[in-house]
Amino acid sequence: MSTVPPLSARIPTPVRLPVPSHPDVHEWRPATAADVDAIHATQRAMDAVDHPTWTTPRSEIAEDFESAHIDVAADSLLALAVDGTVLAWGMTPLGPGQESRVQSYVLGGVHPDWRERGIGRELMAWQIARSTQQLASSDKTLPGWTVSYQEESNASGAALARRFGMRLERYFTSMERVIAEPVPDLATPDGITVVPYSSELAEATRIARNDAFRDHWGSQPTLEERWRQFVEGEEFRDDLSWVAVEDDADGGRRVVAFALSTINEGDWEVQGFSSGYVALIGVVRDRRRRGLAPACISALLRSYADAGLEKAILDVDTESPTGANTLYSGMGFAPTTRSLAFVIER
Repeated sequence: MSTVPPLSARIPTPVRLPVPSHPDVHEWRPATAADVDAIHATQRAMDAVDHPTWTTPRSEIAEDFESAHIDVAADSLLALAVDGTVLAWGMTPLGPGQESRVQSYVLGGVHPDWRERGIGRELMAWQIARSTQQLASSDKTLPGWTVSYQEESNASGAALARRFGMRLERYFTSMERVIAEPVPDLATPDGITVVPYSSELAEATRIARNDAFRDHWGSQPTLEERWRQFVEGEEFRDDLSWVAVEDDADGGRRVVAFALSTINEGDWEVQGFSSGYVALIGVVRDRRRRGLAPACISALLRSYADAGLEKAILDVDTESPTGANTLYSGMGFAPTTRSLAFVIER
């Protein structure tokens, strides 16, 4: 039995959230589903400055308004101008897959035209307090994390995270590969076959994802709703996604490795080339060191070539326990930009 007190006993709960105030902000209020397009417009302006080689799809923002684990009325905040323009937006969801940690995320930011005025400080103060409320409401005897991801190029965002006591914990590197370069045809061990992803394998792939990422930094299990949003989402491409399967003892098929793709054509114009994003790559823990990840990636790259795509892009934890960054370098991926992960640990 754990002797660690629950989070509810370890964290003083803010009785009230701070009331944001700023002379440039006409109104602070929670977001609603009717605000998705306005939030997306502000996010696209942020994208152009903070990470000009990729864009945030509208669906990514809309999903937060459709997720059962997010109480949008309590977990969101908008800063509005007199004309209703979103000057800043924040979402602070509590992650639902709480196996080894309870994690709350600080998402959003300030429109570039309205930065360096203190609006971000008001927004983040509210978000940190809301995250503290969420963690303090948990009776689990687990670590509690408040997490914020910032692009390395967004110096003001990183400075703001540090201002609120967040510690830089991890670097994540984006990597690119030119599809025209030769792709190795790699064999798999006997009894394991690399096949295209199909909806019949959705649950088996989710189970494999959760096992494969169990020892990855910051990862918690993906629950069924979030997985469905991913594999049934507008950007997911089953024709460019591959899984390694083996027959199980019950006559079914077990997914033991995977390389899954999304396509956001909105990225192509800002990148200057067509690309696919390798959203998830992993191998279940009892089938590692058998060449399954390279085999899935090779199949994926060949399908990218058949689709006429010019580059493949992925992100990797620079301290991955599986040595993934070395694997990707060996398969022709080269590093480009980095993002930073900041944490307050309770």
